[in-house]
Amino acid sequence: MHGTPHIVSDVMSETVAAIGREAAFKEIVRMMQDWKVSALPVLEGEGRVVGVVSEADLLPKEEFRDSDPDRYTQLRRLSDLAKAGAATAEELMTSPALTVQADATLAQAARTMARAKVKRLPVVDELGMLQGIVSRADLLKVFLRDDEEIAEEVRREVVSYLFPTPASSARVVVRDGVVTLSGRIRDTSLVPVAARLIRAVEGVVNVEFDLSEHGGSPESAAMTYRE
Repeated sequence: MHGTPHIVSDVMSETVAAIGREAAFKEIVRMMQDWKVSALPVLEGEGRVVGVVSEADLLPKEEFRDSDPDRYTQLRRLSDLAKAGAATAEELMTSPALTVQADATLAQAARTMARAKVKRLPVVDELGMLQGIVSRADLLKVFLRDDEEIAEEVRREVVSYLFPTPASSARVVVRDGVVTLSGRIRDTSLVPVAARLIRAVEGVVNVEFDLSEHGGSPESAAMTYRE
């Protein structure tokens, strides 16, 4: 019912800093500093993503630089100790790389980032070739959407279906991304459904309702519903 959602290609950066398998440790650190990023995709061939090197992959070298870990630490943190002795991207990278395709929705990309606890995802095509990079900040761009644009979509895609006139007289106001639906509706049991559908509209921060059940009498009581 909703309009076409934004997809990753709408917000991703097409200019991407990347490295090859043989990139040296210091080269990786320098590139992260120069580009002000916390992770770099590792490419091979014509641009296929084979891994990602992040700051977390680099830190063990400093952490274990002047220490002699005991047997328990060696067993518990075998991977980190291996990275502490690594010198190239191939030895440091996490592989296979966690990626997202350009036609994924922003919600899908956000779920992938949240589950993996990462800040950036390489964007690839069906063959795994690098197309861009998408960050947490990129995914938040939908919240810069104009209030009136949000209101128009809510009216068109939600209100007109659930609360059509003349049986209802629902009004939509949006301020700073918060949608308020007010007026008179015939069936207040649809309010939770409306709340879910309105929250699915991109750019919506919160949903509030201030509605009167349509009973045709002046005794109809006002109902406030807040998500």
